[in-house]
Amino acid sequence: MSKREFQTEVSQLLQLIIHSLYSHPEIFLRELISNSSDALDKLRHLTLTDDAYKTLPFDPRIDLELDEENKTLTIADTGIGMNEEDLIAHLGTIARSGTKNFLAQLSGDARKDSNLIGQFGVGFYSAFMVADRVEVISRKAGEEQAWRWVSDGKSGFDIEAAERSVAGTTVLLHLNEEGRQYANSWRLQEIVKKYSNHIAFPIFLTYDKSEWNEAEKKSEKIRTTEQVNAASALWRRSKNELKEDDYKEFYKSITGDSEDPLFWFHTKAEGSLEYTTLFYVPSKAPFDLYQSEYRTGVKLYVKRVFIMDDAKELLPQYLRFVRGVIDSEDLPLNVSREILQQNRVLTSIRTASVKKILSELKNIAANQPEQYLKFVAEYNRPLKEGLYSDFANRETLLDLIRFKSTKVEGLTSLADVKSRMKEGQKSIYYITGGAESLLRTSPLLEIYKKKGMEVLILDDEIDEIVFSGVDKYDDIELKAVNKSSTNEDLKDEAEPDKTEALKPLIDKLKISLGDRVKEVRASVRLADSPSCIVTDEEEPSIKMQQMLRAMGQKDIPAPKPTLEINPDHEIVSKLLARGDDPIVEDAAWLLLDQALLLEGVPLQDPASFVQRLNRILNLSI
Repeated sequence: MSKREFQTEVSQLLQLIIHSLYSHPEIFLRELISNSSDALDKLRHLTLTDDAYKTLPFDPRIDLELDEENKTLTIADTGIGMNEEDLIAHLGTIARSGTKNFLAQLSGDARKDSNLIGQFGVGFYSAFMVADRVEVISRKAGEEQAWRWVSDGKSGFDIEAAERSVAGTTVLLHLNEEGRQYANSWRLQEIVKKYSNHIAFPIFLTYDKSEWNEAEKKSEKIRTTEQVNAASALWRRSKNELKEDDYKEFYKSITGDSEDPLFWFHTKAEGSLEYTTLFYVPSKAPFDLYQSEYRTGVKLYVKRVFIMDDAKELLPQYLRFVRGVIDSEDLPLNVSREILQQNRVLTSIRTASVKKILSELKNIAANQPEQYLKFVAEYNRPLKEGLYSDFANRETLLDLIRFKSTKVEGLTSLADVKSRMKEGQKSIYYITGGAESLLRTSPLLEIYKKKGMEVLILDDEIDEIVFSGVDKYDDIELKAVNKSSTNEDLKDEAEPDKTEALKPLIDKLKISLGDRVKEVRASVRLADSPSCIVTDEEEPSIKMQQMLRAMGQKDIPAPKPTLEINPDHEIVSKLLARGDDPIVEDAAWLLLDQALLLEGVPLQDPASFVQRLNRILNLSI
């Protein structure tokens, strides 16, 4: 027997699980059964696709055995099994970065934190919530030697050679004080039905059942074995025979989520392609939604045989929050990840699945607006990513996304914005470039407020990237108010052009500012402020240029915006009257700097700004 130490992260994890998550310990059984199911899935796949395994006997089952007297519980399977190297790798170390993410995600809410255990792939360690000693006896399929792994969850683990008649894994729990509540057959059956009823393999429970002996007029214990789960591929059953609770139970069994899903979409396609899909939308966004190494939530089956659950090709990235199952009748059982990327059958299933999901969401938005707002609160941003990557479904996505607005409280749709357009309004307008509070007070909105025109407030970091590539909704142009082109939309033919009258001042401002601006011109978009800045249509905004530099793009040039001045503002009128007064140069820089500050852009030269400001103040006092 060899003694080994746990990896540091495992020790930390065990301490947290054992001491912080006691309020929800029943999940240990869900996690261990899930591990057994995964092991059976893997072996079944190999027996169908790999010649080295096709001759191996395979009788898939999960067995729970309860010994109430000795307070032990055994969970055994006939799956792929593990050898010595596997036991050390899987039960003594955590190779992936998920552990640190797990530790970082803990909230202090025991129910939420226990839900994370399965999502992070560290479910085996939940056994130590209910056991003060855990033994694992495992034999890998195709190998003769079995191995025993033993630990108290504190000092490390021992590993030694052992015996097991068939391939698979047995986990023996020596229940502690907390765990003895589970030395009860009724309680175990209740937990299995709650979390694992739709595991695709039969789960048997062996326990001592009390039966009345009529001859001896007394109750006696009979050792009994019963199947305690439905063991059916729920997604293959007709929707008519399934209840809401069936869908919810299955969702929880495949995701480890303790909350009910928001929605589910169950589809059976027949014809040139035959497949079944069952997709769920979680009530809360997955913890890793915005991490590059997110875990996919859709499992791929072929003719009910599990193939893989980590293929990012099954749905586009912007729908990575979707959980569920795709089961195809037409894919080969030995399909690999590389083949998936170019497989026409999967491409067709994926295309149809995306359209189905978006269509169902559109239907919910129309008929269950309150439920849809719950969805938007979690997933509005991923849908925006779809605008950038899924051109074929852009119109539908534009209908699904919701926006903040200058006209209404809460969120609104583009369809509603279009219905509120003023007579003669040419475009739907939006503003990007910073926090909501900053955008709502931007001088760029002044003329729109004055004319009673609605402007969408796009304050998400990705909005500018995404919407710069979206030029229309339905037949209406979408325009950013901080772009030069909107100047033409705002011109009032009845108003005289004041550019000529302002030309002497514009020329002086341009000379003073030099290369810091592309152009100085009279504005038609300002009502109360003396100045603002805009950029050309093809250029990123000043805020976007800042973001690109922060992301490491060093070759981004310094901002060179167009400065617009308000012909009707008192400051502009007074500057025009100053003629060649040197104070005009100070005013030119202050007009530019204040416009930049209102856009959230830090000053390039704060010292010079203060000096100019002081000179102006000195004249006004």
